[in-house]
Amino acid sequence: MDESEPYSSEDDDISLTGSDFEFQLKTSKRKLTSTQGAASPKRVRHPSVSGSSQSQTPEDSRDLGPRGAQKDERVTASHLYEAVRSGRSALLPVIDDWLEEYRSDREAGLLELINFVVQCSGCKGVVTREMFSCLQNADIISHLTKEFNEDSVSYPLVSVGSQWRHFREGVSEFVSLLVRGCRNSLLYDDFLFSAFIALLTGLADSQVRAFRHTSTLIAMRLMSSIVSVAAEVNTQALVTRRRCELEKNKPIEHKAIDRIEELEHYYRELLEHQEDLRSLMNGIFKGVFVHRYRDRVPEIRAVCMEEMGVWLRENPVSFLNDEHLKYVGWMLHDKQAAVRLRCVLTLQKLYVEKEFISRLELFTSRFKERIVCMILDKDSDVAVETVKLLLLIKQQTDDGLTEEECAAVYPLVFATHRGLACAAGGFLYHTLCSVLDGRSDRRSVSVLRLLAHFFIESEYHEHAAYLVDSLWDVAGVELKDWELMTSLLLQESGVEDKLESALIDIMMCAVRQAAEATPPSTRTQKKNLTAREKRIQAQERRRITNHFIPVLPQLLAKFSADVGKVSCLLRAPLYFQLEVYGSSGRLEKCLDLLLCQVCDIMLKHREECVLEACVRVLCTLCGDCYSFCGRAERAVDQLLDSTVEKFTSNLAEILQGSADEDDLYGAASSLNILAVFSSARDLTARDLFEFCFQLLKMGIETRDINEKLMVPALKCSVFHLFWKGTKIKQHTSARDKAELKRVMKALHSFCVVCQSCLSVAQSHIRNQAFACLCDVLLVFGKLCEGDGSPLQRFSLDDSLKAEMASFIIDYVFGDPDEDLAGEEEGEEMKMAALLQRRNQLAGYCKLIIYGVLELRAATDILKYYNKFYRDFGDIIKETLSKSKMISSVESARTVCLCLQQLFSGLEEDGRDEELTEIRLLAKKLAMNFSINLRLSRKPLLALHQDGIRFASQGLDEGDLTNLSFLEILSEFSFKLLQPERKQLSLYLRRVFASLISSEFVRMYERSLTSGSKDTPAAETPSRKRRRTHSLISGLETPAVMSHTRRVDMEDDEDDDFTDRSVLRKSVVHSRPQSSPVSQSIRSHLRTLSLGHEDASEDEEEPEIEDYDDEDSELGITLPSTHGSASFLEDLFQ
Repeated sequence: MDESEPYSSEDDDISLTGSDFEFQLKTSKRKLTSTQGAASPKRVRHPSVSGSSQSQTPEDSRDLGPRGAQKDERVTASHLYEAVRSGRSALLPVIDDWLEEYRSDREAGLLELINFVVQCSGCKGVVTREMFSCLQNADIISHLTKEFNEDSVSYPLVSVGSQWRHFREGVSEFVSLLVRGCRNSLLYDDFLFSAFIALLTGLADSQVRAFRHTSTLIAMRLMSSIVSVAAEVNTQALVTRRRCELEKNKPIEHKAIDRIEELEHYYRELLEHQEDLRSLMNGIFKGVFVHRYRDRVPEIRAVCMEEMGVWLRENPVSFLNDEHLKYVGWMLHDKQAAVRLRCVLTLQKLYVEKEFISRLELFTSRFKERIVCMILDKDSDVAVETVKLLLLIKQQTDDGLTEEECAAVYPLVFATHRGLACAAGGFLYHTLCSVLDGRSDRRSVSVLRLLAHFFIESEYHEHAAYLVDSLWDVAGVELKDWELMTSLLLQESGVEDKLESALIDIMMCAVRQAAEATPPSTRTQKKNLTAREKRIQAQERRRITNHFIPVLPQLLAKFSADVGKVSCLLRAPLYFQLEVYGSSGRLEKCLDLLLCQVCDIMLKHREECVLEACVRVLCTLCGDCYSFCGRAERAVDQLLDSTVEKFTSNLAEILQGSADEDDLYGAASSLNILAVFSSARDLTARDLFEFCFQLLKMGIETRDINEKLMVPALKCSVFHLFWKGTKIKQHTSARDKAELKRVMKALHSFCVVCQSCLSVAQSHIRNQAFACLCDVLLVFGKLCEGDGSPLQRFSLDDSLKAEMASFIIDYVFGDPDEDLAGEEEGEEMKMAALLQRRNQLAGYCKLIIYGVLELRAATDILKYYNKFYRDFGDIIKETLSKSKMISSVESARTVCLCLQQLFSGLEEDGRDEELTEIRLLAKKLAMNFSINLRLSRKPLLALHQDGIRFASQGLDEGDLTNLSFLEILSEFSFKLLQPERKQLSLYLRRVFASLISSEFVRMYERSLTSGSKDTPAAETPSRKRRRTHSLISGLETPAVMSHTRRVDMEDDEDDDFTDRSVLRKSVVHSRPQSSPVSQSIRSHLRTLSLGHEDASEDEEEPEIEDYDDEDSELGITLPSTHGSASFLEDLFQ
C-alpha cells in the first residue's frame, strides 16, 4: 500500500486569528497546551500522565512501544472496535462500560479511545501509555505509519464483504452515542475531547489515506454530535434567560431572590458550556474540515459535505449563513459525481424547510446558475437530484426561477434516462398546476389542455410516449381519465385541430402505458412485473376495454378523414381484452361497428400508415383464439373480394389502353390495399402475381410508367413469391418441386422487370425495385459456395449484378443534391433520404455477407469507405468484419483489388491529389485488420503479394505505370511481422531485380524494414499522466467547472487540486458554455465567499480539478426517431 502518497495541504499557513471558530482549547490544571487547528500535527502536545512532557526521537518511540504493550494488556483488548465491527452488540452498554472505566482512570480510557481510532484505520500499531506521555502527535503518527499494514491497499471503511457492510454506520453511531453520553459532564472537562480532537486533527493531516479518511469521518461525525448538543444548550440558555427576566420583572412581593440567583447561576453555566462547545467546534472546523473538504480523496470530500448539511440543519443559528454555505456552493463544481450529489442532497434538505429560505437568498442568487447547469450533469443521479432541487426552489421561493431557467428543465421529459425524465415530469406538472391555481374549476380538463399545448410547442411530436411516461407517476390520474379525454374529442363544439391531434396521441400513449405497464423501448427496465403490478395491469386493460369498445367506433367515424388521427386511434384495439367481444350480443354489435369502420377507412385512404394500421387490427381480430374470429374473417373476405374485383375490372381497361383517370385511381387504391394485405396474409390463392406482372411488363415496354400503380404492383409480386416459397419450404413432395420450378420461372421474370426498373427516372419505383431485388435474392438466390436452402436455386447473371452495383454507385454513393435537385428539403426529409440510402446499402451488403454475391463485389463499396465514412462507415466496416469471418484471405485480396481498381482509374489531371486520397483510404482500411497481428499474417501476406504482382504488370514491355502502386501498398506494412517482412523483401527483390534502385521499390522496401517487430504489441500503452502540483494563490474567484462538457485537461484523477491561476485560464479561454439557459456561468460565480469580506480574506478558495475522462460528455440523450437502440443491428438482421 502506498502509505506516503502526496495530499493537499496548502491551507497550513492560513491565518485563523480573529475567526469565530478560532481553535482556543482551554488549558487544564495539567497545563494542556494546544495551538490553532490549522497548524501542523506538532503543534499539539498530549497531556502528560506523569506531569512532564519531554520530547523523544522516533527511535526512542520504537523502543518504548513493545515494552509499553507488555506492561498494559488492557489497552490491546479492543472491545470497542470489536463491538462496532461485529455489529451484533448493543453499543450503548459498551459505551457505558467505557465511561465507567474512564471515570476511574481517564488516561487509560483516553488511550483506549485513541487505539479504537487506530484500529478503525486498519493499523496494526498500538499507542501505549509511555508513547502518549512522552511523544508529540507527529511522532506518534509517524510511529503508527511505520507499523501500518502494507499487505493490502484496503482498510475497514472501504473494505467489501458482509462483515464490513455496516462498519461506517457503526462508527458513526458509536461517536454519536459517545457524545450523547458525555453531554452533561465529560464534554466540558477540558481533557477528553480536547486531546481526542487534537489527535484526530493530526491524523487528518497524515499522508496515509486510511488515517485521513477514518479520522475525518470520526471528526465530522463528532462535530455533528457536538453541534446537536450545542443547539440544545443554546435553546436551554435562551429559555433560562427568558425565565430569569420574567422572574426579575415580577413585583417585589412576588419576587424570589433565591430563584433568580439559581437561574442566573444556571444561565452562566450554560454560557460557559456554549463557550466550551464553540471551542471544540472551532477546533474541528478549522483543524479538520477546512483542510479535508477539498482532499484529493472524493470519499473524504463527500463526508465533509454530508456532515456540513447536518450542521446547517441542526444549528441554523450558528451555521446557516453565507460564511458556511459557501463551502457547499464551491463543491458543486467538484470533479467527482459523488461529491456533487452529496452537495445537492444537502441543499434539498435545506430548501425543504420554509423557515430556512430567507437565510438562503444570497446563496440562491450566487449559485442558482450553477445549479441550473447541473441538470445536464454527466452523472444521471446528480442530474435527477438537481431537478428535484430546482423544483423545491421553485415551490419555496416566490421568484426563485425565471421562465428561461424553467424552460431549460422542460425538454428533459424526453430524455432516455427514466429517472431524470420523471423528475423533469414532476417539475413540469408542478408548473402546469401552479398556472391553474385559482383560475379553473375543471382541473383535469385544464391540465390535459395545457399538456397538449406543451406537447405541440415542444416540437417532439414523435415522442408522446416519452412525455406520458415522464408524467405517469405524478399525473397518472389525468392521463388515465379516458372518459374525460373521449368526451373532449366527441363534443360537438370540439377543440382546435392541433390540440385534437396532440390529445389523441397522448391518449393512445397513455393507453399503451397502462395496458403494457412498461415504459417506452429505450427506457425499458429489465425486470419482471410483480404480482401486484400484474393485477393492476389486468385491471387497467379491463377498464380500457370496457370504455373504448363502445366509444372507439364513434371516434373513428368522426376522425375517419384525418390520416394522423385515425392511424393513431387504430392502435387502441391492440390493447383490448378482445375475448370480451364474444361475451354478449351487445358487444358483438360493437364488433360489427368496428369492422365496418375499419373497412370503410381502408376504402377511403391510400396512405400506407393508415392501411397498415387497419390491416393490423383486422388480422388481430381474425385470430383463431377468439370465438368471434369467423365474423371478422367474413368481413375481411368481403373486403378482399370487392377490392380484387374492382382491381381486375380497372386493370382490363388499363391493359387495353382505354382507362381514364378514375380507372387509374381505382386500380391504384385497390392495389395499395392488396399490397398491404399481402404483407400480413397469404393471398396466393387469388393469383395476384399474374395481374401485377402484366401491369409491370406493360409499364416497362410502353415506358408509360405510373408510379402509383408500379410501386404497389412490385410489393404484391414480391410478397406473392415469398408466400409461395413459405409453402414449398414446409413440404418436399414432388408436386412442390414442380411448383418450385414455376416459382423460379416467375422469379426470373420478376427479376428482369425489376432490373429494368432500376434505370427508370421515378425514384420511388427505382428504390422499390432495388429493395425487392435484395429481398428476393436473399431468399431465393443461389449461394456462391455451398448448397444453401432448398429455395436458393436462382442464379444471378452478370448483367443483374452489374446493374445492382451501378445502382449503389449512382444512387447511394452519388451526390444527394444532384439526385434531389430543385427540391427544398427540410432536415427531416434529408434524414429520411439518408435512412433510405443506408437501408439500400445494408441490403446490398447482406447479399455479400450471406454469399449470394461473391466477396469481390464488396470492392464497389470499399472504394467509398473514407469519403462516406460519416454516413455509411459503420455499415461498410461491419461488412468488412463479416467478410473476414467468411474468408480472411479473400477479404484481404478484396481490399487490395479495391485499391487496384481505384489506382487503374487515375487520370493525368489531378493524379497526385487522387493518389493521396487512395493512400488515405488504404491507411483507413489497414486499421481494420486485427490488433492481434498473428491472426492477420496470411491475409496481409496475400494482400502484399497481390499488390506486388499488380505493380509488376507491364515490366516486360517497359511499362512502369503501376510501379507507384507500391507507395499505396506500403500503408499496410506496419501490420506485418518479421517473418513476413523478410519473405516479402525477398519476393520484392526477385520480382523487381532490374528496378531495385527505383524510388518506389526502395520506399516500399524501407516500409518492410523500418519499425519491424518480432511479436505484436501486447497492449496499447496507457496515456501518460501529468501531475500538477498545488500552489498557494491569493485569487478570490473559484475555478468554474463544467460537468456537461469535456475540458481538455490531463490531470490524474486522484491528483492534488491544480493551481487556480492555471486552471482558471484554461477554463475561461477554452471551455464552451455548458448551460442551455445561461450565457455565462462565470458572471454569477465570481466570488467564493458569500459572507463578509474579512472572512474571505482569511480563507483560500477551493481548487477543484477538471475532468480528464470521456465521461464529461453530456449525459442526457433524447430518444432516437428511428425507434431502435442499435440501428446497425436492425439493418443486418
